[in-house]
Amino acid sequence: MAILPLFTSPALAVEYPETAREQVVDKYQSAGGKTLEVADPYRWLEADVRESERVAEWVAQQQAVTDAYLRSLPSRGEWVERLTKLWNFQRRGAPQRLGRPGASPLRYTYAQNDGLQNQSVLYLTDRFNGDGRVLIDPNQWSEDGTVALAGYSPSNDGRLLAYQRSEAGSDWRVIRVLEVDSGKELEDELRWVKFGGVQWTPDGAGFYYSRYPEPEAGEAYQASALNRKLCFHKLGDPQSKDVVVFENPDHPDWSAGAWLTEDGRWLLVSESKGTDHQNRLYARRADAPLGDGPLGDDPSSGWTALVEDFDNAFDPFASVGDKLFLLTDQDAPQRRVAAFDLSKAGEADFREALVEVVPEREATLEGASLIGGEVFASYLEDVASVVRRYSPDGGLLGEVKLPGVGSAMGFGGWQDAKETFYTYTSYAAPPTTYRYDIDAQVSEKLFEPNVGVDFSKYTVRREFYTSKDGARIPIFLTHRKDLPLDGKNPTLLYGYGGFTISMTPGYSPSRMAWVEQGGVLAVANLRGGGEYGEPWHEAGKLRNKQNVFDDFIAAAQWLIDEKITSPKHLGIQGGSNGGLLVGAVMTQRPELFGACLPAVGVMDMMRFHTFTAGQFWRDEFGSSDDPEMAEYLLGYSPYHNVRPGVAYPPTLVTTADTDDRVVPMHSFKFAAALQHAQQTSDAANGAAGDAPLLIRIESRAGHGAGTPTAKLIEQAADLWAFLWATIGPRDDS
Repeated sequence: MAILPLFTSPALAVEYPETAREQVVDKYQSAGGKTLEVADPYRWLEADVRESERVAEWVAQQQAVTDAYLRSLPSRGEWVERLTKLWNFQRRGAPQRLGRPGASPLRYTYAQNDGLQNQSVLYLTDRFNGDGRVLIDPNQWSEDGTVALAGYSPSNDGRLLAYQRSEAGSDWRVIRVLEVDSGKELEDELRWVKFGGVQWTPDGAGFYYSRYPEPEAGEAYQASALNRKLCFHKLGDPQSKDVVVFENPDHPDWSAGAWLTEDGRWLLVSESKGTDHQNRLYARRADAPLGDGPLGDDPSSGWTALVEDFDNAFDPFASVGDKLFLLTDQDAPQRRVAAFDLSKAGEADFREALVEVVPEREATLEGASLIGGEVFASYLEDVASVVRRYSPDGGLLGEVKLPGVGSAMGFGGWQDAKETFYTYTSYAAPPTTYRYDIDAQVSEKLFEPNVGVDFSKYTVRREFYTSKDGARIPIFLTHRKDLPLDGKNPTLLYGYGGFTISMTPGYSPSRMAWVEQGGVLAVANLRGGGEYGEPWHEAGKLRNKQNVFDDFIAAAQWLIDEKITSPKHLGIQGGSNGGLLVGAVMTQRPELFGACLPAVGVMDMMRFHTFTAGQFWRDEFGSSDDPEMAEYLLGYSPYHNVRPGVAYPPTLVTTADTDDRVVPMHSFKFAAALQHAQQTSDAANGAAGDAPLLIRIESRAGHGAGTPTAKLIEQAADLWAFLWATIGPRDDS
């Protein structure tokens, strides 16, 4: 793709569909007894597009306007062509041993996409570095590629595979069971599953899983996720016969997930009340049945509470006999590895009886596994992966040498295996899979994709800048080496900043297309994420949320001060919590940005907790039901802070009509408010300009996971064409 020419066309006039405004006012109690009266004129846009003809018509009208604008942009066709070429490369995930060593023939599964397949295909092979046969091909499940394989779990003997299907990007999953050798599907089908996996019993007779009650008609994609139950499914039984193993009816908004020790000796339940990692922990023996089933005549009894508060995180990852290994932030904000003797459950105080195995370090401990008699501990050091090896008693054995400053993911496997697999990637390094030989302590490259890019022409550098309150924030920059830093470069600043999610380096064909055209990619590691452990997260949640917005604004100012870009050439992007981020900063500092791309964002901070998974986010945001938080949330809620007469930057809001994680009403209402504000003058601000304020609504797509390749390419082409038209190089630069 040749370098795109200067974009000199004037902004196209946009005539927006009329969006009805209704007289809806809510009252919230704030601290000190103050009553907040909050208008919500677009409440009617909260209705499910699948249930409301009125909302469906609005969606069709908005999409028609957006399609007409995007298809008029002269660069869009070139973006489609180049993105298609960049996406068209074979990619293969790390192998996974099918069945534990000694319990089944030597076989592995791996996911592979030949390039432009809408969904990756699951293969089976008898060699970790060999080609295999197709085991599951999700591309056969739907014509439009919107039904995805959302996860799978093999039985311990490798004979069976429990896999999850997701349709149109929904969080809802359907669990099916496959016979590996014959390819035959069993009759077992489990529905109303989300946010969890499967834990097989060692004999393969059944598995533990979590489910929700069947929703009322028309409420499946809108209602809050409540009353989650941990169940046991015996193969061959209908779901109606599944027994409830654990539930907490006194707290329907809490949720529980199971973890079964590899030998099946102990079953543990982790109970949480939101998205924070703090959890309760319960244990019971699972290997001495008293009746028909693995847990006896009364499967919901016999639990011993190990932790009965939500003060810390306790995440089990391995066991040897009764010795349980877990990650915890108790007395260790950056987390450590500790052990507990489960034979003393109910006798010894759990917290006091913890034995430290791997002490806390300055770096954040992201995960751990026990393989081949060694503990593999994965750390983040200034947002780059470092993997250290320890003995089970905590002695440092060494470090896994990684290819560079990037992200390494994997290091899983059976405890008695002699190998483990991982994938390494960075902004200018496509995902490459490796096998690590534990005895030899060496990595072997298994698969490196050929993406057709000469990475020697690009630079990736990690810098640090100072936020408003003096906090030191990392930022990664990727651009062509020959790019002059003259303050005129089209720059895309990306951020997230929440839920302890770290923005680690990784290759993206769509971002590569942007960078090779002369664009700069900047990814800021904002507070609220997990880059520096729980203190970093705490500094960006609840009443500290403004820190996240200040960090992002400071990143924008740093890019300008460093002569990398200027406000009219600076675009910002974020999705989900990052969509909230973009919505908040563009309403706080609209003059600082040349274009805004908020994706599937949480835009209505007063009502987010009343829909689907939103009630879990109260740990992160608080809620308007709390007088101590109501006024604070209103102060930054993007939807409520759109002001008439303000000249907002060109904006392309993106969402999906079937997103049941962050329901699309957030984006619908925010886009409607932006369009209304532009068409309305006020005494203080006057006219608001004619920048395009559009919403792109994907059909049969959810929050992002499982989106078909074809849709990813079309969306990226729309985004980059929009950015090139708004912040790209110009004659007057």
